[in-house]
Amino acid sequence: MKRSINSLLLLALVAGIVASCNNSESNKKGDQGALASGAAEKVYVAPGEHDEFYAFFSGGYSGNLTVYGLPSGRMFKEIPVFSQFPTNGYGYSEETTPMLNTSHGFVPWDDLHHPDISQTNGKLDGRWIFVNGNNTPRIARVDLETFETEEIIEIPNSAGNHSSSFITENTEYVVAGTRFSVPVPQEDISIKEYKGKFKGALSFLSVDQETGRMNIKFQLMMPGFNYDLSHPGRGKSHGWFFFTTYNTEEANSLLEVNASQNDKDFIAAINWKKVEEYVNNGGGTKMPANYAHNVYDHGTHNATTTMKKEVLTIDPTKVPGAVFFLPTPKSPHGVDVSPDGEYIIGNGKLSADLTIHSFDKMIDAIDNEKFNGEAYGIPILSFEDILAGTVKQAGLGPLHTEFDGKGNAYTTFFISSELVKWNVETREVIDRQPNYYSVGHVMIPGGNSAHPFGKYAVSMNKITKDRYLPTGPELEHSAQLFDITGDKMELLLDFPTHGEPHYAAGIPAEILAPKSKKIYKLEDNKHEYAALTSGDTRVERDGKEVHIYMSMIRSHFTPDNIEGIRVGDKVYFHITNHEQDFDVPHGFAMIGANNAELLIMPGQTKTLVWEPKQIGVWPFYCTDFCSALHQEMQGYIRVSPENSNIELSWSLGE
Repeated sequence: MKRSINSLLLLALVAGIVASCNNSESNKKGDQGALASGAAEKVYVAPGEHDEFYAFFSGGYSGNLTVYGLPSGRMFKEIPVFSQFPTNGYGYSEETTPMLNTSHGFVPWDDLHHPDISQTNGKLDGRWIFVNGNNTPRIARVDLETFETEEIIEIPNSAGNHSSSFITENTEYVVAGTRFSVPVPQEDISIKEYKGKFKGALSFLSVDQETGRMNIKFQLMMPGFNYDLSHPGRGKSHGWFFFTTYNTEEANSLLEVNASQNDKDFIAAINWKKVEEYVNNGGGTKMPANYAHNVYDHGTHNATTTMKKEVLTIDPTKVPGAVFFLPTPKSPHGVDVSPDGEYIIGNGKLSADLTIHSFDKMIDAIDNEKFNGEAYGIPILSFEDILAGTVKQAGLGPLHTEFDGKGNAYTTFFISSELVKWNVETREVIDRQPNYYSVGHVMIPGGNSAHPFGKYAVSMNKITKDRYLPTGPELEHSAQLFDITGDKMELLLDFPTHGEPHYAAGIPAEILAPKSKKIYKLEDNKHEYAALTSGDTRVERDGKEVHIYMSMIRSHFTPDNIEGIRVGDKVYFHITNHEQDFDVPHGFAMIGANNAELLIMPGQTKTLVWEPKQIGVWPFYCTDFCSALHQEMQGYIRVSPENSNIELSWSLGE
């Protein structure tokens, strides 16, 4: 068996190399096709005009989310989520450092994978976007009025939060499924005891419909497989959630071979409404846990951390009719549900075929108890009983599928490096286009909802060589934009993306742009240390702590000269931006500060801590060009010896 598996992997690798070489050779041909079709005109957005769609790309190992316009491919903003961000001081300022607290302490990085936009009745509503931290398991919520991270919740009993952060069609739940099964609760045991002792936690987080606040409603304690990706049911399958698994062999070493032994792994079908009913009737077991829940308040401009101490766990065998396994060709990666909720596409990534399960057939098999064994007490359905059909020989290495709302699906093939369009009902391949190179996800705006906006498809590619000017050994990854309005896909544009783009979510600009926040009103600023008027500015000493209540407006700080600071002091700059004009932030940087600058929005207050270590007169200044006299927006702080008796004083205009 090992020999045959190794042969398969070798063939796949060779196929990938050949595909890459072929793509390289056909590069010129592809460009000629794009030029010949007038593709540039289709992505041209004239100066002063706006793009039609927002696209939110995961930043992978950057820990951040990046915002692009479609069709232009212009990058609008990088939103810090799980990583410290010197550009605006996120994760450095006193107000935002709590956002990165976890049970492991301050973790200023994560691996952001899958964004998903909130929905109402299966339609994108543009309230929030949810993203997952893959490494230290976390789910974050970004507000789509401010484009800022408002909430991060850590996921206990989990490791490698990969099958996340997908949502149900009314944003009732966002899920967090573990990729790596672990001992639950954690304990010091031999890794060789993996089989049967490790558990896979699938967490369902309820979402408050008014505030967006998340809460872990329950965790399903599943068998110790690896849970890879997930998608919600919709329409007729609303109330169900589907998770792909691999390593149903429960191997703990050399998974490249040992987790490819079984001919089929599973898609786990979860009837979350049935589990919810069980929980609401008092079911489940509360177990001790320790996890952080971080929330940012736009009124106080501050984040707080609450450490939670228990979580509700569910044994799936205690909820009859709630959990089933759907056999699917080995090592499936993506699982995607058609807009009408009928078809569940599972892609065995070592298969050349696409497997399409029928929701109706699944329900019929369940109702008639057509089971073909069980795994840890969970019924396994018969592959033949639930199969709707297959797309034969569609490509090599199928990963992810999205839909255009017109009856067509678009699947990425990593090994043969192409995007394939096929008909959902007939399973006929309609078109295929090469990707440059090694495509992962594909995104159609609204493609993960009941109502896709089938105008563009964006592929996210892992390798970029020879597409742009070289920048040393490291190249940014790339996205490719396709027009999908015709029978054949048309490549329109390549553009670089930051970090490793795993997935993206797109939404029409007309939904988001009108409600985008422009300023924070000063009268609504409830920050404890805000200086709302110039009369509120002052400097106060409390032992070795000095608190500077400072304001900023074009083009000066108040105060701008401060004396009486001593070596060994801990200086807090509490700075309020008095501007009430859109797009006029001010920056603040202090020489020798061991953190970062601040970038403070109109009406906002932020705090930077500086611990002076050398005597002298040290300048601070605004980092964001704000007016013709921006260079004059500066000030000085005099630092005296630790035993100095120079009194604290401050001034402006003297």
